[in-house]
Amino acid sequence: MTTSPKLAVVTGASTGLGAATAHELARQGFHVLAGVRRDIDGDAIRTAGVEPVILDITEPDQVAALATRVAADRRPLHALINNAGIQVNGPVESLPLPEWRRVFEVNLFGHIAMTQALLPALLRSKGRVLNISSIGGKVAMPTYGAYAGAKFALEAVSDALRREVAPLGVHVIVIEPGGVRTEIAHRGVATANHLAAQMTPEQEGRYGGLVHAINTLMETGTASGLTADAAARIIAKAVTARRPRTRYTVGRDAAMLIGLSRFLPDRTLDRVSAANLRRHYPKPAAA
Repeated sequence: MTTSPKLAVVTGASTGLGAATAHELARQGFHVLAGVRRDIDGDAIRTAGVEPVILDITEPDQVAALATRVAADRRPLHALINNAGIQVNGPVESLPLPEWRRVFEVNLFGHIAMTQALLPALLRSKGRVLNISSIGGKVAMPTYGAYAGAKFALEAVSDALRREVAPLGVHVIVIEPGGVRTEIAHRGVATANHLAAQMTPEQEGRYGGLVHAINTLMETGTASGLTADAAARIIAKAVTARRPRTRYTVGRDAAMLIGLSRFLPDRTLDRVSAANLRRHYPKPAAA
């Protein structure tokens, strides 16, 4: 066991933003319990100050085991970073209900389970909860119904929790990233294409071009986004700030679109979204 003065828990730390956040917090002196799904992922991120733990946030036994590990440690738990997530995109009409339930199970209920399990430790230490939301927690693009729905709900839960535990000394912070150069977007595109292949011919006629445009936009936005390390430094700032803000946007795209959503009427925002997507639709076949 290390002599780091404080603990932090990061879920979804196998790769990408979670792994970068775990390493950044370790560099800043925390002992990080980094949730991973497989031993091989743990071996890849293990380093000084980063202790991998097997954790699927939808598995109650694994969540309970982590809570037991935290309770047995003499060091106070300073922060829970609820980062684990999946991206599943598809039109509301065609996305199968089991996929909706899977998205909410991971992107919402899993975070609630982690928070419930570790909140007693955070109350003792007057620590903080960081929920990794998304630009999709404020603006729902087409085909993002399930993903944005869970993120909108996570934002609401975060507001409720913040108002419940602020008088008890616990901070609740929402992180709202835009495009970040990680694997989640590439996996999301692959999943979207797999689900699109299951649409009926009628649904394909209605939404095929839209799915193509969204996937292209997603890949473009990810390629031009922040690196995971740059995003992790913003998360670390929220972890360590003496008086953290309630929300941090990550990336200029997130700041711009979330800002626009506060002032533009819905129909105007719809037109902006449609115009942005139009150039990504597949070109008509030549006659």
